[in-house]
Amino acid sequence: MALALAIVLFLTIALVIFSFGAAVYAPSSVLGARLRTLAGQRVRPQEKPAFRERLEQALDPLSRALPLSPSEVSRTQKWLIQAGYREQRHFTIYLGLRVLLALLGMVGVVAVEGKFDLLTMIGVGGFGFFVPRFLLKRMIRERQRRITLALADALDLTVICVEAGLSLDQALMRVGEDLHHAHPELSDEFHLVNLEMRAGKPRAEALRNLVERSGVDDIRDLVAALVQTDRFGTSISQALRVHSESLRTERRQRAEEQAAKTTIKMVIPLVIFVLPSIIFVTLGPAVVQLIRTLLPATGHR
Repeated sequence: MALALAIVLFLTIALVIFSFGAAVYAPSSVLGARLRTLAGQRVRPQEKPAFRERLEQALDPLSRALPLSPSEVSRTQKWLIQAGYREQRHFTIYLGLRVLLALLGMVGVVAVEGKFDLLTMIGVGGFGFFVPRFLLKRMIRERQRRITLALADALDLTVICVEAGLSLDQALMRVGEDLHHAHPELSDEFHLVNLEMRAGKPRAEALRNLVERSGVDDIRDLVAALVQTDRFGTSISQALRVHSESLRTERRQRAEEQAAKTTIKMVIPLVIFVLPSIIFVTLGPAVVQLIRTLLPATGHR
């Protein structure tokens, strides 16, 4: 008990010192501005930072406390980009949240149990450390699902634009503008492709970057078809139309697959919830009548 109190006291004092130091040295800190004013420095008035900026300032020391190899940094940044978070501050917030949740889990174990249990602290801290990664993976899958559903409609609009006389670059820009409200994820990706091509990147490289940013297999197949079409000089509209039809066929097959899985998925709730009720309703009166008939014959009243 004494050891647990000592650990909690140490963490509290460390948190207070860290908060005071961050408040003093932060550029937008009110306390730091007042201290600098008392010291004779002239401080220019600054606007109050947004919540995201304050969160980034608070989590930046924690993110630096997590040592990462260059390969792991690039992999984590790739995951964040596939989830739609492309700025550097998102990487800082993600790593800081992992360290913060791990520390909060270990401190919570000490506070709840009142003793220093190393195995439980490691388990809870590890769980808190991997929760942001689990949530990030779910966000990536959800974003990829939305992009996959939007791709067939985007290809139909692209075919119409190309057949109307627009080039592929202009068609992608126009489709991205039209899908801004219906499918914002795919619209943002098309917008980035247009920005890269305007900056001077070749079309094939910009399209391959689209594959890396999205991680969707259907976009990978589409980019491969467009690159081959551009290389061999065949009709882009015909290639887009064929690929759009294949995407719609795959989407219909996925829907049929999910519909076929529902019968199997319904077995467990039927067995657990519906079948016992049916048994009680159908056999209950018969069991009661059987008890009433056989109980007097055994001599019991």
